[in-house]
Amino acid sequence: MGRLRQVARRSVLIGSVALAGGAAFGTWAYRRPLENPLKDGPGTALTPYIEITDAQGIAIIAPRAEMGQGVMTTLAALVAEELDVSLDAVSVHHGPASTAYYNAAILAEGVPFAATDEGWMAEGLRGAMAVPARLMGMQITGGSSTIPDAYEKMRHAGAAARYALVEAAARQWGLAAADLTTQDGTVIAPDGTALPYTALAQAAGTIDLPDDPPLKPREDWRLLGHSVPRVDMVGKCTGTADYAIDMRLSKMLYATIRMNPGLGGAMIGFDAAQARGMRGVVDIIGMADGGIAVIADNTWRAMKAAEAVQITWADAPYPAETSAHWAAVEASLTDAHRDSRFRDEGDVEAAWSRDGDRIEAEYRVPYLAHATMEPMNAVAWLRDGKLDIWAGNQAPTIARDEAAKVCGLDPEAITIHTPVMGGGFGRRAEMDCIRQAVEIAATTGGRPVKLTWSRAEDMTHDAYRPLALARFRGTVENGLPRAFDMDIAAPSVMESQMGRLGISLPGPDIALVQGAWDQPWRIPDYRITGYRSPALAPVSSWRSVGFSYTSFFHESALDELAHAAGRDPLDMRLAMIDHGPSRKVLAAVADASDWGGALPKGHGRGVAFTLSFGVPTAQVIEVAATENGIRLVRAFAAVDVGIALDPGIIEAQVQGGMIFGLSAAIMGEIAFEGGRVQQTNFHDYDALRLHQSPPIAVTILENGTKIRGIGEPGTPPAAPALANAIFAATGTRIRELPMNRHIGFV
Repeated sequence: MGRLRQVARRSVLIGSVALAGGAAFGTWAYRRPLENPLKDGPGTALTPYIEITDAQGIAIIAPRAEMGQGVMTTLAALVAEELDVSLDAVSVHHGPASTAYYNAAILAEGVPFAATDEGWMAEGLRGAMAVPARLMGMQITGGSSTIPDAYEKMRHAGAAARYALVEAAARQWGLAAADLTTQDGTVIAPDGTALPYTALAQAAGTIDLPDDPPLKPREDWRLLGHSVPRVDMVGKCTGTADYAIDMRLSKMLYATIRMNPGLGGAMIGFDAAQARGMRGVVDIIGMADGGIAVIADNTWRAMKAAEAVQITWADAPYPAETSAHWAAVEASLTDAHRDSRFRDEGDVEAAWSRDGDRIEAEYRVPYLAHATMEPMNAVAWLRDGKLDIWAGNQAPTIARDEAAKVCGLDPEAITIHTPVMGGGFGRRAEMDCIRQAVEIAATTGGRPVKLTWSRAEDMTHDAYRPLALARFRGTVENGLPRAFDMDIAAPSVMESQMGRLGISLPGPDIALVQGAWDQPWRIPDYRITGYRSPALAPVSSWRSVGFSYTSFFHESALDELAHAAGRDPLDMRLAMIDHGPSRKVLAAVADASDWGGALPKGHGRGVAFTLSFGVPTAQVIEVAATENGIRLVRAFAAVDVGIALDPGIIEAQVQGGMIFGLSAAIMGEIAFEGGRVQQTNFHDYDALRLHQSPPIAVTILENGTKIRGIGEPGTPPAAPALANAIFAATGTRIRELPMNRHIGFV
């Protein structure tokens, strides 16, 4: 109960009300009073996820953002499987901004129970989180919640639509529905007569849908459980996919911005005389949140003119130098800044006072940028009391509501168009670029305008992954950890991110320590304490959020304890883990990597494990110490997603997550000097290149009790696995990222 008392007050209140009201959670009732956003469309919208027209055939609506992670394919497959259609026979589109597409799973990660806790209280509170998600219309892509949210919901949508189509055919033929079958988008009578779904859609639209239609048993799956070609593959491989940055509209204007390089600082004034006379410039305006926008007849001319504007900036509202940011975080390791202690077992102080081997260490990670390949951009068209926005975004309903605040229109007058995106990683959950585009559109006299940030503006005006540090002390006894005490300090992501939306969140920020307190290790004296530093530079959700740094802290510390105990690091983890699926993941990665097998001279293996977003993930990395630096030789990962809907997409996401994590671990760093971010492009904020990336073998297990998402879990173990491998190969223990500060790489 101690941990429950620490959960944010909002969660307890909402959960209590929901449970007391007898609400049923985790199911999708089609007669709920949620308006179908497709009802006024050109065809028959059998559910919010399926629309059938004579001209375009069957369209499946994906309620979550496609940012390269393959969700359009898997979400469409969930519907198509039950609808009995092939993926090449349907089109797939992002859904509009609508409460009907709320994410019932997005808030479950924030409850104060470890993912391994499936008791009635933990499950009850997780289920209760669907209530505020629905009330707030949280149509959000993030937290690896897409598949857990959609797994039953979208299968039910397909099954309900199939029921209506079969019933429509049965009535037309005067036959019993039970005597009819479906295949490849047609309803088939016993004599072989067939009717396509397109011919039945209008009649099917008049039939009441069942609340709980039967679903196909897994043994009958044709799409799910198999690797299928991605629905966005051809467009992305041929360059014909339409991103927001590709938008072209008649009479479109083009804009860019320059904001205070001291993030959040004001603009004192500007002189645009020279810029106004430059070719193609239409207008130059001051922005409400400080800074200027240049509007021109193309993006390049807008950017060149923006460079010519003379601007006087106020100082940043945070310390000018990175060293001062670190000083603020260090100073927050006091009782006055204590934010949480979700795990406090045994007696750490008593264990520390006993004789024996003791380890003390400090670990640090820097600010990190999202650095999406497609820079921030948005198209806004404000005319005749209506607003259309085309923008890559991870939260259409929030985008709509934020746009309404800027232009003063009712949300119903605003249409959000969500194209595919050139990366997100949490960055496109921020609304800054969309708000700016709407503000600029209000000045263009009804002409559409495309706002495009320069790469430098994008890199230097991110909301970053926070810098963080951990102080650790531990003891070993009989070859196993006896005491594990870790203090973690960082700015709060939730405080910063939600604050920009005008939302105040009471209670502790569980993201600050996730990945440390909630891991399935048996350690007698075990304490994790989180300390919230004062707000510094803007911070936000970055792929895997708090897990991205706590895993480095926690798994590095475990490795240090293993070596202090004279114990094989993987063998020690197997001896102390108390969660069956996690144990099997560790065993699988050991088998795949031939852990314990002979290695060439100068080679070393490192292991790390993190249970994040409910997915046990173990990784092993092999490195070679060469004359020119460390070379990444091979990498292995094992994950347990409960049910693997598309093994090919899962493998790709784990590999991509590892490369993302390794890039950050080796070379990722955002630094401040004079209040300004120093990194401006990929020349000084680089990522692993193809020749540097090791081959990555992925093992997928299905022992978990729930289906899980995989967009983020591949990232957290990458940094500690690499650090532990470098120690095994060289004896050098790296406790501060990025690693290239301390050792060379080839």
